Amino acid sequence: MGPGCGDTFDHMILALPRIRIRFIDQIISFFNYVVEKPLLTAALVLFVVAVVVVGLSFPFYAQDPQMFGAQILAEAYGMLFDIAVIGILLYWLNQRGEIRQRIRTYQDEIDDFRLWDSEEAAFRTVGNIKRLNRHEIFEINLVNSSLPRTNLSYVNLRGSNMNSTNLSNASLIESNLENTRLNQTNFENSNMNQVNMKNSYASGANFKDAFLIKAQLQNAFLIKANFSNAYLMEANLRNSYLMGADFENASLYKADLRGVKGLTVDQLVKAKTLYLAKFDDELDAQLRQLVPELVEV
Repeated sequence: MGPGCGDTFDHMILALPRIRIRFIDQIISFFNYVVEKPLLTAALVLFVVAVVVVGLSFPFYAQDPQMFGAQILAEAYGMLFDIAVIGILLYWLNQRGEIRQRIRTYQDEIDDFRLWDSEEAAFRTVGNIKRLNRHEIFEINLVNSSLPRTNLSYVNLRGSNMNSTNLSNASLIESNLENTRLNQTNFENSNMNQVNMKNSYASGANFKDAFLIKAQLQNAFLIKANFSNAYLMEANLRNSYLMGADFENASLYKADLRGVKGLTVDQLVKAKTLYLAKFDDELDAQLRQLVPELVEV
């Protein structure tokens, strides 16, 4: 062996670590490339598993191809069933999770805008209320919210907490406020025709100049509520609590006030009209004697 051959061999020995390092780097780079692509990763894993499974099962296939094929078909049907069930379950769970997240976002936005007294905040809050209604969420915390001049007609806020909310000049036609907390809430000059306020708690609420035509106020707590100049034609106030309520210049045409608690003649003589309104016998007799012009034509 000549001297040149020895030098070449030495260079090869010295180059081996560098070759090994480059090879390892290439493997790492390829691994990172594959990991960054989920579909490619899944395809490679499927290929490797298929090679292993086919390799291990080939002897059985060679011995009895028909039996082996039948077993594969049985497993395939089982796999399809599992995929269908698991897929539907995962889809349902994912949808429920997204819905819960959206509901939480709407509620958080209402909280963020709660003390922001601006037209933008009011209308964005109303939008979130309607979105929550579409998800069948009705009990909403609106305490101290400022919602003047907004449109809440036909919304469902049953069981909500709306204490001290400002709803002046708002529209709440046929809205559902049943069993809702409305203490100290401001409804001044609002349109609340046919609103449902059964069993609501509206002590100290301001209904001045509000339209409450055919409103449902049965069993409502309306202690010291302000109904001055309000329109309560055909309103149903049966069995409600009206201690200290102000009816000065209020229109109570055909209103039903039977069974109310705490209502006195002194409160009613200040009304604009009581024509065809319904009262308990004792109260009706007193009104006909004191202010027949309000009760009769």
